Order: sequence, then C-alpha cells, then structure tokens
Amino acid sequence: MALGRAHSVAVTGVDGLLVEIEADIGQGLPSVHLVGLPDTALQESRDRVRSAVANSGEKWPDGRVILALSPATLPKIGSVYDIALATAVLDASGAIPSDRLAKTVLLGELALDGRIRRVRGILPAVITARNAGWQTVIVPESAMAEAGLVDGITVYGAASLRTLVAWLRGEGVLAEPDGALPDVVRSGGDLSEVVGQEEARWALEVAAAGGHHLLLTGPPGIGKTMLAQRLPSLLPPLSETEALEVTAIHSVAGALSCDQPLITMPPFVAPHHSTSAAAMVGGGSGSARPGAVSRAHRGVLFLDECAEIGTKVLEAMRTPLEEGEVRIARRDGVARYPARFQLILAANPCPCAPARDIDCICAPLARRRYLGKLSGPLMDRIDIWVQMHGHIGAGFGTEAAESSATVRDRVAAARRLALQRWHEYGWLTNAEVPGHVLRQHFRLPRESVAPVEAALRLGRLSARGADRAIRVAWTISDLRGADLPSAQDVMSALNFRQRGAQ
Repeated sequence: MALGRAHSVAVTGVDGLLVEIEADIGQGLPSVHLVGLPDTALQESRDRVRSAVANSGEKWPDGRVILALSPATLPKIGSVYDIALATAVLDASGAIPSDRLAKTVLLGELALDGRIRRVRGILPAVITARNAGWQTVIVPESAMAEAGLVDGITVYGAASLRTLVAWLRGEGVLAEPDGALPDVVRSGGDLSEVVGQEEARWALEVAAAGGHHLLLTGPPGIGKTMLAQRLPSLLPPLSETEALEVTAIHSVAGALSCDQPLITMPPFVAPHHSTSAAAMVGGGSGSARPGAVSRAHRGVLFLDECAEIGTKVLEAMRTPLEEGEVRIARRDGVARYPARFQLILAANPCPCAPARDIDCICAPLARRRYLGKLSGPLMDRIDIWVQMHGHIGAGFGTEAAESSATVRDRVAAARRLALQRWHEYGWLTNAEVPGHVLRQHFRLPRESVAPVEAALRLGRLSARGADRAIRVAWTISDLRGADLPSAQDVMSALNFRQRGAQ
C-alpha cells in the first residue's frame, strides 16, 4: 500500500477552504475511485487525470487507486483539483519526491494531453492559500497575472503537467508573474457629450459623490441612458482593497479578462430587461454563482427600461440594496457575495412614451400600472428621483457643457470629506452610513430637519426615507465644502425624494 498527498482549494462564493487530496494505491483490479462528495465535473476528472498522466510520459499505477478529498462533508465542485489529483497519484507511486509537493497548493484543470487550463476563482483561491499560511501556489500559466496580484505568497505558472513534474523533481523551472499591469483607460463616454438636462446632471453628480441610488424618468431619446453610462466616468478609481475584492468576484464569475487581470475602475453592469432573478442576484444549480448585483460591486448597476423588468426580479434586489450583500442558499451550501453597488434606474413615463405628455394615448390605469412595478419598498430605497423633460433647441447650444474630469474633481473632493468623517467607523460614502448613527451621533440642528419631521408627520416619508434624505443632504453639503448640512441642503434632498411620491 502506498499513500500520496497534495493540496488544493475549494471556493464557495468569494471564500475558500483548503482541501487535502489523498491518493491510495492498493491491490486489486486497475480502477479509480473518487470519494469526498465530488460533482459531475470532478467525477469526470478521473479520466482526464489518467490520460494526462499517461500522455505526459508518466506511468499510471496498475492497481486500485482511491482518491479522497477532505473535508469529506464539503461538496467539491469543478475541475480546479485536476493537477492536485495527478500529483497525489504520482506521489503515491513514488514517481516524484514529496519535498516541494508538501509545501505547495495546486490549482488548475488538465487537458487530455497534459496541458494545464485556467479555471474560475483563481484569485480568491490564492488569497485563501496565503491566509492559511502556505508559501507556494501553482496556477495555470495563463492565470499568472491574476494570481500574482496577491502579496505574501510565491506564485508559479505551469503550462503543462510535464513541466510541473519536472519542477517537483528539481529538474526544471516554472514561470513567475512579472507584476506588470496594463494601463487603464476610462471608457463609457464623457459628460460633456450630454447637452442640457442641468437638473439631471446635478442629480448625477450628487449620486456619484455620495454613492446614492438614482431613478431617471422621461420620454425616450432624452438622454437617460447617456447619463447613466457616464456615471462611472465621475467615480474615483478603486482602492487596492476594493480592486482585489471586485476582481475576486469577476474571477469567480469567469468574467475576468486575461488582458486586464486587475479591475481598477468601478464596473458598469447593464443587464437586459428580460433577465431572470437568478441572473440578477446570483444562482445556479449546485453552487450559486455571482449575479449582476455582485458583478457591479463597488460600481454601477444600470437597469434600463426598468418598468419592463419582472416584478420578482426587482423585488429580489431589495435585500442587496439595504445590506450590500447577497446570501444564496443552495443544495451545496450558502454562497455569500458582496453587492455594494449604485443602482441607476431608467424608465419611460408610460407604455406609449410620447415626446410630450399631452400626446399620451394611454389610459390612466395603464399609466399607473406601468410604473407600478416599482413597488413602494423598492422606491423607498431610491435616494434621488429625477423627471427629465425635453428642451427645444438643446442640441444647438453654443456653451460647452462641463466635462467628466471637471465634475470628477468635485466628486473626489466631496468623497474625501465624507471619508474623513466616516473613516473611524469603516464607511466610505454617505450612502453606507446607518440611520441611527446619523440621528444619534451626527444630529443636525432642529431647524434643518424640520422639513423632514413635517413630511414624517404627514405620512409622505417613511423612517427609511428620512434617513436617506439626510444622507443626500450630507452629500450636497460635502459638494459645497461645508462642515454641516444647512436647511437648504435638507430641502434639496427632500425635494429629490418627494418627486417619487408625486
């Protein structure tokens, strides 16, 4: 009897857990048995691994091979364990020494000819290995740039099982990441391309400065989509911690580009209005994958034609909007994905969507039903509502509109003020501050909050809505460089919200 060991990582959500792989070669008819709750892809790895070992010039054992993955109670999903399974078998047969193997975590899928292919979730897996105290990790050569983003652990890239075995024997070298990242260019257009719509531009600036959610309504062709697409150009770059967090989510989703291994700009995600609830918040059979709300983490989620989106899909976003996190329970466990995003909604005022309200041919009930999909609880979580109107001759003005760079400077200054105020609490923007903190530790003068209290007494505003109006007031105050919101700031913020109640 011979026993070999190797180690890999199981990724659930954006969290990982070390997996120990044991290979036992015993007497009996030649066969391969895989235990430890493998899924279908992992069950099929028996044939992939056996062919890859043989085609790499190594000998597969003639006896009965048992491969055990522990913890045994943890469901194992995917093909990330392939090279760990192969090296465990070679270790058990005595084909490779165990000195380097015992100190290394292995991640990657095997092709039948022994090539090592890229898999999802490399970045969170490498972070897990580093946090568990491992010194070395082997990844597919095509994923070196992604894995090299993690400090504190040595990363090597292997192109094939043959080169990996040579390195384990001390007879060869593996590639290492060079640490170079491509230059990042902002995309999505410039705010100067939007002519007119001063009120909507101001609302977009407030939303960018405070991380607030925004609803734009108006006839088609008026610029709602143009404004939403230019919101990322107003946001500051992601910090190092935020960039790693966002990149890890996109790595698990399989949406990470080889040319851009690190996401440094706020992502912009715009799903089609026919998207499902699972595609929006995450889901899938077995282990849940991140949805649009998680891929938009620390960025913008834009829902165009939101009145055409299914009610269940819209209501599924209520918890992520409030908590900044998605927890999806499936057969194989609970997956947790961060979802701290800015929601931008755009909708026509009615189904016929005329250029002028007087030309509408919809019945009153149809108009009410059209925007009625945006329920009260969902609308209560939207900070700013802007109704856009057309302007005759707006496209022929001679004055140049402000560029994104100019507005971005004001947004960055306002965010710096907010960060100084909330840094000790761990919040980055005004939109993240809990309401009880605003009421107890940052209470505004009574004359400033009098309009909010009046709206509460009249039933025009909920307690959540009052908190959100105060957050928007803090953002307006930061944009003008003040230390405290004035009564006018609170009125402006309240006016943004009361538009949704009209």
